[in-house]
Amino acid sequence: MKNKLEFCATKNDKRLDKSIANHFNNISRSRAKNLIEEQMVKVNDELKKPKYDLKQGDNVVINIPEPKTLNLEPENILLDIVYEDNDVLVVNKPQGMVVHPSPGHSDHTLVNALLFHTPLSNINGTFRPGIVHRIDKDTSGLLMIAKNNDAHKSLSEQLKAKSNIREYVALVHGNIKEDKGKIDAPIGRSKKDRKKQAIVDDGKHAVTHFKVLERLGEYTLVSCVLETGRTHQIRVHMKYIGHPLVGDPLYGPRKTIKGNGQFLHAAKLGFKHPKTGKLMVFDAPLPKIFKQTINNLRNSIK
Repeated sequence: MKNKLEFCATKNDKRLDKSIANHFNNISRSRAKNLIEEQMVKVNDELKKPKYDLKQGDNVVINIPEPKTLNLEPENILLDIVYEDNDVLVVNKPQGMVVHPSPGHSDHTLVNALLFHTPLSNINGTFRPGIVHRIDKDTSGLLMIAKNNDAHKSLSEQLKAKSNIREYVALVHGNIKEDKGKIDAPIGRSKKDRKKQAIVDDGKHAVTHFKVLERLGEYTLVSCVLETGRTHQIRVHMKYIGHPLVGDPLYGPRKTIKGNGQFLHAAKLGFKHPKTGKLMVFDAPLPKIFKQTINNLRNSIK
């Protein structure tokens, strides 16, 4: 049994692997390439190479194979569950926890904890059951988790349609003069450092809206609303406008306020329930170290 995905190419679609990743948030470009090479993708009922240049009107069909048996160990790790029913779960992830297993992080992840707690959707591959979207290891805050494949498809479609709510709170270097702004700059893998993302001409479309919450001397507390969800998007975009995140080991300056990584928190999450269609909005308070750092900055400028 396979899950089938398909789309009709538009004039904006070019390379086959890149276009698949652009159309489906839960399929990375590398995974798209693997699926093409494994002959799981057809264009107009024909097999093509990853670099095939799509033409407007081409019909692309992707067969997602059933995931292999999970070799993940469920782990009894305490979860901060904000909401749960038979279809979805909203969890407040702590700083320092990796969302799903990857090289170097084979256990003690959010997925290990979730598997101990509940059955999960399997639409997103062997090592990412239930995971609809991710936040970085040292970013704290709200994540929506799918318990079944129908819920997963609904939540993924909402991400693609940009109809859900994702609002973050970040502490950044420098005093932002504008009260609010929009950052529209494409993000892709850095040509200089493969571990980093960067603003690149051939990157994926990325838009972040920010609003100043409080000015704290040489720092600014901001709210960031994601219109798209690219890897490291807020971290890269804020650096791009000259205000990198405080404590960010990848994109921030060496001289910074020490914490548990970047001061970035997924504070608000909203989506329509996959079954009822009701809009559900959740909030999560800032972590203790984040609150304390803000209070320290307030006290230092009195």
